[in-house]
Amino acid sequence: MIEKKEYGRVGEKEVYLYKLDNGRGLSAEIITYGGILRTLTFDGTDVVLGRDSLEEYMNNTGCYGALIGRNSNRIANGEFTLNGVKYTLAKNNGNNNLHGGLVGFGKRVWDSKAIDKEEPSLVLTLVSADGDEGFPGKVKVKVTYTLTSDNAIKIHYEGKSNRDTLLNMTNHTYFNLNGHASGTVDNHTLKMASGFYTPNTPECMPYGVVEKTEGTPFDFTEGLRLGDGFASDHEQIKLFSGYDHNFALDGFGYREFATLSGDKTGIIMTAYTDRPAVQIYSGNGIDSERVCKEGAKYPVHSGVCLETQVFPNAMEYSHFPSPILKKGEKYDTVTAFRFSKGE
Repeated sequence: MIEKKEYGRVGEKEVYLYKLDNGRGLSAEIITYGGILRTLTFDGTDVVLGRDSLEEYMNNTGCYGALIGRNSNRIANGEFTLNGVKYTLAKNNGNNNLHGGLVGFGKRVWDSKAIDKEEPSLVLTLVSADGDEGFPGKVKVKVTYTLTSDNAIKIHYEGKSNRDTLLNMTNHTYFNLNGHASGTVDNHTLKMASGFYTPNTPECMPYGVVEKTEGTPFDFTEGLRLGDGFASDHEQIKLFSGYDHNFALDGFGYREFATLSGDKTGIIMTAYTDRPAVQIYSGNGIDSERVCKEGAKYPVHSGVCLETQVFPNAMEYSHFPSPILKKGEKYDTVTAFRFSKGE
């Protein structure tokens, strides 16, 4: 089932809110501004952080629920070289480019089409002009949100460009499986198939080194309580007051890569992707004084993001997976989050 209603306007463009319900206990609200996942409710619990109004989302510090593009994460010094040409981008995160620039995909009004079937879908499309935010090529992108019959939200990203360019899209949803207003995720347990991660400079930028997770608070292979990680005296944890790191995922192709478990509701989220990596961000920079969805104030560490991606700053290092989309080739990737209840 799908419901559609007006949510506001951005200039001349109408913004809509769609509610999708799979009839099996999973529902979602998605707005066409930023392709934002506003609510995601499983078994009566809304498990994602968010805002209430469009006006609040237009000042969406923290990128709550937003689609990110053209390039997710950071590009050092706001520049890269492709085919011998140097491209200059906005420096919107210190000296670096973050999440596509000043007006990335999370700040655009997307065109929309609802597909009301047994597994309801919302198809969002956007055209990014040649030179948009400094990136080359006219890029047409499509993102399809689907609520599956096995209680997953599947996000299918597609794109094509008329020139070689960068395309590395993701979704910036913060998950709290105890409920969006339940406090921190300290007692959530994350288990993840990743034996390596990329440590960061103080600017939260990978510098080409890939290190083993074994024996560190970055080792989630057997499951780790997030609060135990936050309490670590590891320099990388202390530097960012939690996790804001890229993890290389084991295996190739579409596969399960992580499970996240809440301690109060018994909700388990199983994550799948075909991407080579994921950014784990534990909400270290959340503004704890800002009033958010349903009047809630979110403390630091009140949600955790699993942002599937290629490695950040990948144009600098040939041993990192490449974010380059060649002219005429198709960008085609899927990430999904499935919800269930534990015993």
